[in-house]
Amino acid sequence: MLKDKEKFKEMFLDRIQTIYGVTIEEASVTDKYMALSSLIRDYIYRNWVHTHREYDKKAERQVYYFSVEFLKGKPLGNNLLNLGLKDVCKEALDDLGIDLESIENIENDVGLGNGGLGRLGACFLESMASLGIPCHGCTIRYKYGLFKQKIIDGYQVEVLDNWLRNGNPWEVRKTDKSVEVKFKGKVRVNNKNGKMAFIHEDYESILAVPNDMPIIGYRNNTVNTLRTFSAEPKRTELDFTLLSREEVQKYIEYKHSVESISEILYPDDHNYEGKVLRLKQQYFLVSAGLQTIIRRFKKKGGMMKNFHEKVAIHINDTHPTLAIPELMRILIDEEDIEWDEAWYITTNAISYTNHTILPEALEKWNVDMFKGLLPRIYMIVHEINERFCKELWNRYPEDWDRIRNMAIINNNYINMAHLAVVGSYSVNGVAKVHTDILKNQVMKNFYDFSPYKFNNKTNGITHRTWLLKANPKLSNLITDAIGDKWIKEPSSLIKLTSYSQDSSFKENLFKVKKHNKQILADLIKREYNINIDLDSIVDVQVKRIHEYKRQILNVFNILNMYYTLKDNPDLDIPSRTFIFGGKAAPGYYMAKEIIKLINSVSYVINKDKIIKDKLKVIFLENYRVSLAERVFPASDVSEQISTASKEASGTGNMKFMINGSITMGTLDGANIEIRDAVGDDNFFNFGLTVDEVLSYYRNGGYNSWDVYNSDYRVKRILDSLIDGTLFGEKDKFRMIYESLLNNNDQYFVLKDFDDYVKTQVKLQERYKNKYKWLEMCTENIANAGKFSSDRTVKEYAKHIWKVKEVQVEK
Repeated sequence: MLKDKEKFKEMFLDRIQTIYGVTIEEASVTDKYMALSSLIRDYIYRNWVHTHREYDKKAERQVYYFSVEFLKGKPLGNNLLNLGLKDVCKEALDDLGIDLESIENIENDVGLGNGGLGRLGACFLESMASLGIPCHGCTIRYKYGLFKQKIIDGYQVEVLDNWLRNGNPWEVRKTDKSVEVKFKGKVRVNNKNGKMAFIHEDYESILAVPNDMPIIGYRNNTVNTLRTFSAEPKRTELDFTLLSREEVQKYIEYKHSVESISEILYPDDHNYEGKVLRLKQQYFLVSAGLQTIIRRFKKKGGMMKNFHEKVAIHINDTHPTLAIPELMRILIDEEDIEWDEAWYITTNAISYTNHTILPEALEKWNVDMFKGLLPRIYMIVHEINERFCKELWNRYPEDWDRIRNMAIINNNYINMAHLAVVGSYSVNGVAKVHTDILKNQVMKNFYDFSPYKFNNKTNGITHRTWLLKANPKLSNLITDAIGDKWIKEPSSLIKLTSYSQDSSFKENLFKVKKHNKQILADLIKREYNINIDLDSIVDVQVKRIHEYKRQILNVFNILNMYYTLKDNPDLDIPSRTFIFGGKAAPGYYMAKEIIKLINSVSYVINKDKIIKDKLKVIFLENYRVSLAERVFPASDVSEQISTASKEASGTGNMKFMINGSITMGTLDGANIEIRDAVGDDNFFNFGLTVDEVLSYYRNGGYNSWDVYNSDYRVKRILDSLIDGTLFGEKDKFRMIYESLLNNNDQYFVLKDFDDYVKTQVKLQERYKNKYKWLEMCTENIANAGKFSSDRTVKEYAKHIWKVKEVQVEK
């Protein structure tokens, strides 16, 4: 009924009047947004219920995807697009004198994530719904998300991201499905009928309350679910007049302790309290999720001995690894299943994706802290470790070094990545080179022990969000050329290769890019009062700020270009617009220094008239999905310059690629597969290879002072960080200077500098040939189909989860 414009207007007006008691003229933009969102949400209810009924009726295996992050951006636009309601909604609102874009702009980005992990999770959920794969996401309902980034005097300042301040019209609270999660206390062991029974006593009780959000498939009637859990006190109604002052204070402390669990993503863990809170969050998520899954499974008549045949639990990175001992706890303590059978069920139900080789991201928990917070779970982890080490002893007798290296518990720490590998039936990396590093370096002993577990699933992005929604003019151009089959079958984009020599197509592609640059330029002018040359090369690096991602290398090239132009202002080079965006973890001081450096360089360059506006540098504040949807379509160059071997995959590189940007990158992560897809002529490669980097690490690195002393450009740039000539203050960036020279540049910034600069020069020369550049853009778009998350989740469904697609009829 909403697909009829007149009916749409009628129902929207009725919603405004019945909910807010005002006329359309009196309604605020927020009123209109809430009314429109609730109207669309109610419209999908029937399909939401019908989808779950179809899944149950077909009795196929279902996937539960656990991740601490899901970054969906702003739901309204995506939901309208996938429902096929975007056009009728816009037309109906136009008739009422309402701008749909203004309503979409008022919506907050969903604050359930931080970076690539969350964006990937959101892409997977959209693809699984669009393909009809029975899947349910599970995460925490963070009250404040991560943080909203403010830039003050060039520095990052974190403020609360109160994304729920106006509520979330897309979620449905399911109080009746709440479950209890237990922390602390002690475990009493009883002998019951010749069997040991474990009774958890004197624990702190917390209520996990589910809230369900719809995940809408693209025009296929499928509506999957993202379930989020909020932590709430077990007792909510107390008569404080009957309590003593001490009892009131104790309850207030308990309430604060409980609510802090679902308050903010990634609490600072540089102190003991922060570490405890992170561990609480992780257990809270998996315990709440598994309890609701098992409750539903049993309600539908499932037998726990067959649980693994009907339920696939996927843990996205190490954060949800406690799903393994928690499932064991439920099976043994609550379902009265013997250890061996419980272990069989668990290790045939749970699969694991590894996202990193960085040591700091491969989580470890102190045994004493873990045992105090999760006494029963620790007992199970200890038993898993004992049995695993015994198995290792049988395979490798007296090889103590190997056994120690592979143990789950070692040196008073619990290694979560080891637990994830031991307790799952599948371990996958997220790009071919990343998986090879896992198998041959980081987890070589585990691969040697159980090679059948390891496999690769290269990441992907949902092209419907990152092309169809974010870049409608390019989408229309593609559809005019090859038809709309690519929307449901992204591999069809390959047909565009026949247009790479078509001058008319390329001229239209140029106009589309210019249009998107204008949109971004307007935003930058409005927010930062900086004018952008639309004919400049828009060169973008937007991602989490981290030393291994090497924003510093990008800045050093910009400074080199700046000094070159200062020496020769009339140099004939294309003007360049360098755009950065990304957040630094609150406790990561070097990353914060990098943000300050970018902003300081921006300040110096943007006001220098000598270089005749040939360089502009902008740091986009509070990088997020909705902002990314403006950046990717406008970009010419995608900076993917991490130290080779450090980036597991990357998905930003794919979003740039599908929008016609050319990659400037190291052969790292999925960059390698992008280069292989488009060919050397359509990719700017530089720097050390994975093997070269790993060889340097094995042999103690290189001497960064040698580069400083032999390359005058490097010396000039590094000296300017501390001598006051550029920034007017001595030692301003001493920390970065020391890191690169006295700490020997562990991410090879100086080692790769010369090759990076030469490749940037090559890029500029290539850009001068307009039609050659547009040919490269076309080839990148045409070959982007293989990097759709549709392809990725099909591989997960077939090779890991063993689930079938379910067609939901109208």
